[in-house]
Amino acid sequence: MDIFLLFISAIFVNNIVLAQYLGNCPYLGCSKEKSVSIGMGAAVIFVTIMATLFTFLIQKHVLLPFNLGYLQTIVFILVIAALVQFVEMFLKKMVPPLYKALGIFLPLITTNCAVLGVAILVQRKEYDFVTSLLYAVAAGTGFMLALVVLAGIRERFEITRIPRAMRGVPIGLIMAGIMSLAFMAFKGMIA
Repeated sequence: MDIFLLFISAIFVNNIVLAQYLGNCPYLGCSKEKSVSIGMGAAVIFVTIMATLFTFLIQKHVLLPFNLGYLQTIVFILVIAALVQFVEMFLKKMVPPLYKALGIFLPLITTNCAVLGVAILVQRKEYDFVTSLLYAVAAGTGFMLALVVLAGIRERFEITRIPRAMRGVPIGLIMAGIMSLAFMAFKGMIA
């Protein structure tokens, strides 16, 4: 039951984008088409899981034993950057259309504070190894859910009459705010 609550909490109640406001750049930038948002969401899920795996091991076996905790953020960013380079090379070779569609936002996963936030949150909450990985899966899934929902809404806006001043980013920001308010309705479910 605890794992179920962890998933519900990370996906809906404490959604990394809509409740904790991390990862807004790729959230707004890659939410124009559902196919691109699914690809970005999958890449973020993969990087989040791998980053949590490596950063957990580095924290427990290198940083803490040698009293190097003050290097946590720098080390975590380097690990995430290396993982993103791997994902970028893989997508460029195996899925070129997705690589082109993601454009500049793929390398920006390196600086995606959602990925770094998950890696740091599992350390702060002192989760064990398995719980950390499960939290990473759930947080990445929550990111992808928010991304795909916003992409669906924005695709719908392409065929809807919207005042010129509100087209594009303005309506995207308004919808992100409304979605955030909608997800806040889950706050009372789980502490």
